[in-house]
Amino acid sequence: MANFAKPSVPRFSVDVYQNEYLPEGGREVNAIVTVTATGGGTLGGGLSPAASDGRPSAAVAIMVDCSGSMDYPPTKMRNARDATAAAVDTLRDGTHFAVIAGTHVATEVYPGDGGLAVASPTTRHRAKQALRRLASGGGTAIGTWLRLADRLLSSADVALRHGILLTDGRNEHESPEDLRAALDACAGRFTCDARGVGTDWEVKEVTGIASALLGTADIVADPAGLAADFTRMMETAMGKEVADVALRVWTPVGTTLRYVKQVAPAVEDLTGRRTEAGPRAGDYPTGSWGDASRDYHLCVEVPPAGLGREMLAARVSLVVPQPDGSAQNLGAQGLVRAVWTDDMTASTAISPQVAHYTGQAELAQVIKQGLDLRKVGDFDGATAKLGRAVQLASASGNADTAKLLSKVVDVVDAATGTVRLKTRVAQADEMTLETRSTKTVRVKK
Repeated sequence: MANFAKPSVPRFSVDVYQNEYLPEGGREVNAIVTVTATGGGTLGGGLSPAASDGRPSAAVAIMVDCSGSMDYPPTKMRNARDATAAAVDTLRDGTHFAVIAGTHVATEVYPGDGGLAVASPTTRHRAKQALRRLASGGGTAIGTWLRLADRLLSSADVALRHGILLTDGRNEHESPEDLRAALDACAGRFTCDARGVGTDWEVKEVTGIASALLGTADIVADPAGLAADFTRMMETAMGKEVADVALRVWTPVGTTLRYVKQVAPAVEDLTGRRTEAGPRAGDYPTGSWGDASRDYHLCVEVPPAGLGREMLAARVSLVVPQPDGSAQNLGAQGLVRAVWTDDMTASTAISPQVAHYTGQAELAQVIKQGLDLRKVGDFDGATAKLGRAVQLASASGNADTAKLLSKVVDVVDAATGTVRLKTRVAQADEMTLETRSTKTVRVKK
């Protein structure tokens, strides 16, 4: 039975960056909210079970694509087995875990008794022996994998639930509606990192899974890189300290919260994920946290006011919703203000943080638009969009994205966004750019 840790939480802080000054009649307030967690520790007070080492108890389900396409090339399945073994080796003692083989059905590989194993030298060894039985054959129905993972993960009384999903192909043996229903059923119950191996999978499917389940998505073009990637993913999962943190945003009467977006380390629109949290307040899910810092963009429409007036446009705090409908406040708060002035210099200045992340959000958007246009043969439109992407990446110092763009276009002048589409582009390069298009760089404070 899990022990309970003494009450202790990672220390959360909230910093707000904005230009609060509006001209007479001005209504739109933009702010970047930086949330930082430091110091580790566990969410205690009897709320979250903890392992014997004092860290939060966790459960992990590893879902491995075993469809027929995993046989081509033959090394792919071997690399997947090796990667899963590496992930199992990275589990800390006391972590509950399971391995699932995914085809057009989902099959428990280990422990195979309808529940979860508890990580120890013995169970890790047995799990790696069971991995030798993984063989390819059958189709792909990812929704069934996720539903089995959810059933297994929910069987343990743990603080953190996480999935790792690997696929090499398209979700061809269930409808998009079935996958969406599975994601809706699993959202908020566990987080999940998704990886596509090779180049025969669908980027929008893999990134959609990660987005819905508040995890990361990436491409592993060369199957030989799977073990290192799985190890990194599991190390990150083992470093999580608190699950289900929500960004609670309160706004006064007369205001409208236009949107809430995560803008670093990746762009993720949270607006549609709001759950009501009392009068004028809503919670936006942010997933699990270890030591980390993330940035969010809030846009609030306020009622116009006279010169010299000021108001609180929004109050941001961090909470952990509880099963009984209450919420534990994590003790950090930030205020978004609006002040009306006739000082044109003050009211027309743009916050550097807001400007930076507005550009990063546009960068992600134009990359996706450019690649979509390229796929349908609109090369002029693709050139214009990807040229704008090069310009934005250069201006913001997003060197990683600029490098990926250079695999798809020849850059004539980065400052003006003048580019030429490459006539030959490796599929892996195009898929890497699309998969990583939402990754951002932090603003230079």
